[in-house]
Amino acid sequence: MNNWVGMTEEQAGIVQKARKRVIESIGKNMDLYGVTLSTGHLYGMMFFQDKPMTLDEMGEEMGMSKTSMSTGVRTLTDLKMVHKVWEKGMRKDLYEVEPDWYQTFADFFVIKWQKSIEMNVQALRKSLVELRRLAEEDPGNEALQKVVATDTRKLEEAIRYYLWLGRLIDTFESGEIFKLVPKEEPPADSH
Repeated sequence: MNNWVGMTEEQAGIVQKARKRVIESIGKNMDLYGVTLSTGHLYGMMFFQDKPMTLDEMGEEMGMSKTSMSTGVRTLTDLKMVHKVWEKGMRKDLYEVEPDWYQTFADFFVIKWQKSIEMNVQALRKSLVELRRLAEEDPGNEALQKVVATDTRKLEEAIRYYLWLGRLIDTFESGEIFKLVPKEEPPADSH
């Protein structure tokens, strides 16, 4: 991260300031998604690395403990935002950022929403069964039938939403989403 050879002090300062701004922004953005600010900053710092890092190197760069780095890396690894890499002759674990932000978002979206879908559809279906059973037990109770009918429509609509969301997740997992919403291509003159 500190490869300032060939730069003036002023140039290095401008690069550092630009990087810090991006790191802060990444940290705040990830905080919105339930990832701690410090883990977001760790991801941002790793984003600017030109090589994989050990937990010790991360801790030194961030001014934090190896334990904190381990927790942050575990979170980022679980979200598929960082992965472990192997380097010949290196005894310590090395980690690097997943360079494909499109895939990182897709993985994050899938991981977060799949759990939500499973939990909510299970609750909705269980509630539907209970409400239908209740309605069958007292078919002459108009007030009960009306409430059950209204709630059943709402629950069925919610289930349809989660089934749609599941199909959306399938497009992320298969990569089909990128046919529907293509990735931005770099300008022809970029490296």
